[in-house]
Amino acid sequence: MATILDQIVAERRIAVKQAREKRSVSELESLASERPVPRSLRAAFLGIEQAKAADADLPHRVISEVKRASPSKGLIRADFDALAIAKSYEAGGAAAISVLTEEKHFQGSLEYLTKIAAEVRLPVLRKDFFVDPYQVIEARAHGAAAILVIIACTERALCEDLLHAAQEYGLDVLVEVHTRGELDKALELGGELLLGVNNRDLHTFKTDIQTTLDLIPHVPQGRKVIAESGLNTREDLDTLRAAGAGGFLIGESLMRAHDPGAKLAEMIGRKT
Repeated sequence: MATILDQIVAERRIAVKQAREKRSVSELESLASERPVPRSLRAAFLGIEQAKAADADLPHRVISEVKRASPSKGLIRADFDALAIAKSYEAGGAAAISVLTEEKHFQGSLEYLTKIAAEVRLPVLRKDFFVDPYQVIEARAHGAAAILVIIACTERALCEDLLHAAQEYGLDVLVEVHTRGELDKALELGGELLLGVNNRDLHTFKTDIQTTLDLIPHVPQGRKVIAESGLNTREDLDTLRAAGAGGFLIGESLMRAHDPGAKLAEMIGRKT
């Protein structure tokens, strides 16, 4: 029986085909050439590129997510202003912004990505289900600094094509895994990719931060691990940081807060 993940991937393939009919790769490359060089997501977590010194010493570095809905939770935030939320994250101390661009199940949009990338001074990750290198240049054309590659729904050959396209267009890559087998596949890709450990099983949508705790010991020393999903409190971040997590991607708990930026500041220990 097909899962929601299978359904989304199939739908994204159709969406890419339709997008190609509207805009060619050369048109996207022309748009991308007009964009400024994006800030580095990888550098934001390796300490190469830092903002002001006061921010550089924050104990937790977070990719804060702009997400209106999800397949498992339905509508998460009704009063949704993507740009205002992104700016509140920036003020709250985010290291980067993640923007959902899948329309049907997450109610995302490339328009949100474009606006946010133009207005915030942080790296912006396009979070979607990448099924074709076309989406990589599409991400760059809309201002993204990085893309997400989900090992659970990406065959090795496609992974390599996506990574090659990301390198060609100057984008960082966050490679997402959930199991030991997926982690091994991600490590086989080589390079200096950021590793994301998703605490949510994309087949069942169950969430458990033990997933990150179990996988971190199998990550080579020096590789940055970004823990994703199921992160609700400062204590969650403290626990995972102590185990070796180098950063976090947080969406739902921030999006459900009255003031997402203030909630972020509370979780990372920043005074507003």
